[in-house]
Amino acid sequence: MADTLTVPTRRATARLPLLDVLRGAAILGTLMTNVWIFTSPGSEWGVLQGGLTSTDPMSDPSAANIAETVFRALADGKFLALLTVLFGVGLAIQYDSAARRGNPWPDRYWRRAAFLFVEGTVHFLLVFAWDVLMGYAVTALLVAWLLARSEKVRRRAMWTAGALHLVMVALLTLALVSGPDDGSNGSGSGAGSGAGSGGPDADVVALYAEGSWFDQIAFRLENFAALRVEPVFSFGLLVFLFLLGVRLHRAGAFTAGDAGRRIRARMAGWGLGLGLPLTVATTLGGGDFFAVGRYGVAPLVAVGYIGLIGIALDRLWLPKPLVTALGSVGRTALSCYVAQNALCVLLCYGLGLGLATRFAGDGPWWVMGLWAVISLVLAVGSWLWLRRFERGPLEALQHRVLTPGR
Repeated sequence: MADTLTVPTRRATARLPLLDVLRGAAILGTLMTNVWIFTSPGSEWGVLQGGLTSTDPMSDPSAANIAETVFRALADGKFLALLTVLFGVGLAIQYDSAARRGNPWPDRYWRRAAFLFVEGTVHFLLVFAWDVLMGYAVTALLVAWLLARSEKVRRRAMWTAGALHLVMVALLTLALVSGPDDGSNGSGSGAGSGAGSGGPDADVVALYAEGSWFDQIAFRLENFAALRVEPVFSFGLLVFLFLLGVRLHRAGAFTAGDAGRRIRARMAGWGLGLGLPLTVATTLGGGDFFAVGRYGVAPLVAVGYIGLIGIALDRLWLPKPLVTALGSVGRTALSCYVAQNALCVLLCYGLGLGLATRFAGDGPWWVMGLWAVISLVLAVGSWLWLRRFERGPLEALQHRVLTPGR
């Protein structure tokens, strides 16, 4: 039964444009990881077969390899965790909005979650197998219910979910460390990376290099369970980060007052002070420690990123064009998330320009350049779109479906 709401007691303060900037950074940051999936042999399936491991920078200290290692280590899992926290913040904001209007909760929130799940399913089938929207939709239903419960219940759920997740990460890492050495010692960039046979199957490589769009859709359908393993494995982490976003929102971490600035400073100090050294350790540890890095250390670094970006905005360290660009991407986050993956498909796979095959073996610079070009396209495109429209394309569709007649 839906509960009638009361707004949580806390001092009201003006909000920064921080949330939009953070969403923009999270969207472009996830592309920093995903771009390696699109440009690697076997693409989406190669993630599960160790096809995304990079060369150990200690054995190959070339500028190209060090640049790739740093680029990937700074992004892998960190911006995905940041995006997950922001989904929790958004859910808390919707709860507060319903409370101010005296509306019951969660009431018809299931419709919004269902729309997100359908959207994610379409995205998974037609564009990108490692979609996050389906997992977010399921998690949002649980957290929406928890928002109507007591703070004690939410706190217990948050720490229980986090503890269970860390147990799973520890067990997976133990299995990898104690398992047979497959000869790969790179740093993984996705779920299952470094745990496979050292490279993707030739047939799968050919599928993405030469196969049709319909062949790829059929392949995702046939391997649905394996390609959906990440949101299942990381469900506890999703719940933890959603609820962390709720707690940060209610603590005032995104507000413009002195209290908000103090919270952001602590987040930057603890998150980066602990997270970055651990990131270096797991990166140098190789593929056996990919789960610790992506699913254990990354959320800690994400907290630090929130604090650091908040400090940069507070102190006007970021140039105005960059703030505008990130804010525009953030306001159209859903559209940009889908668009960046669609652009990668058209640019990298054989059904489009086939850049992944054309530049195979040419080093990492072109991949990082591809990320920069797509990011620029998204920033300019979202800015131009918002000059004419209030919402992004998918955001407008969602609004029309969920609020007909308004």
